[in-house]
Amino acid sequence: MKIGPHTPMQFILKILQGTLVGVGAVLPGISGGVLCVVFGIYRSVMEFLAEPIRNFKTHLPMLLPYGIGLIIGFLGIANVLSVLLNAYPAPSVCVFVGLITGMLPSLFREAGKEGRSTSSYASLIIAAAFIFALLIGLRLLSVTITPNFLWYVFCGFCLALSVIAPGMSFSTLLMPLGLYEPFVSGIGHMDFAVLIPGGIGCLATIILLAKAVNALFEHRYSVAFHAIVGIVIAATIMIIPFESFLTLGSCIVNIICIVAGAVAALILDNFNQKHAVE
Repeated sequence: MKIGPHTPMQFILKILQGTLVGVGAVLPGISGGVLCVVFGIYRSVMEFLAEPIRNFKTHLPMLLPYGIGLIIGFLGIANVLSVLLNAYPAPSVCVFVGLITGMLPSLFREAGKEGRSTSSYASLIIAAAFIFALLIGLRLLSVTITPNFLWYVFCGFCLALSVIAPGMSFSTLLMPLGLYEPFVSGIGHMDFAVLIPGGIGCLATIILLAKAVNALFEHRYSVAFHAIVGIVIAATIMIIPFESFLTLGSCIVNIICIVAGAVAALILDNFNQKHAVE
C-alpha cells in the first residue's frame, strides 16, 4: 500500500520530520531552513516556493507530509513558548540565548562550506554593526514598539525569511524588538488579528523574495550566509537580560539556563551532522 509517492511508514516519518521543521521555525535559536537542509528537502522547498504553479504537480505530493507536520509542530510549540515567556521571562530568554550560542558553530561552519573571502567577513561585520546600531538606537531613543497590523506583517516577513534563508531564526529579529512573545502567543491562541497580517507578510515575502534569495544563495552563498551570522551574533547579544543577573540567585539560574540551552543545541548539531541528508 502506498500513499501517493510514499509508503505509510515513509509518510509518517516525513510528517515527524515536518513537525521538527515546524518546531525549529518557532523555537528561538533553531532555524526551520537549516532543518530543511538536514532532511534533504531545502532545494525542493525553494524550487516550489520560487515557482509554485510550475512545480505544483511534481513537488506538492512529495512535500505534503512535511507541510502537515510543519503545521502540527508550529502550532503545538507556540502555546508552550507563550506560557514559558509569560511565567519565566528571564530564564526562558536565557535558554534561548544558550540555544542560539550553541548553534553558532554549526551556523559558522555552514556559512563557510563554499569557502570564505574578505567579502564574507566584511558582510558579517557590516551586518552585525547594522543590527547593533539599530537596536541600540531604539533603546537609547526609548522607542517602544506596540504590536499592530503592520508590525505583525513584519513578523510574517521574518518568519518566511527563516525558511528561505537557512540559519536565520525569525526570533533573532523579533525578540530584541519585543515582538516575539505577542506574535507567538497570537499564533498559539489562533488569534486572527495576528494570523492574518502574519500570513500576509509571510506570503508576500515568499512571492517577492523566494526567487531573489534563492539566486543570492546560489551565486553569493558565502557573503549572504556570513551576513546572517553577523545578524545572529548581534541580535543574540542584545536580547541577553543583563538586568536579571544582579542577584546571586537569579544569576545562577540564568547561567544554568544558558548552559542548558547551549548543550541542547550542541547535541542537536551533533545529531544533525550524523544524520544529515545531502
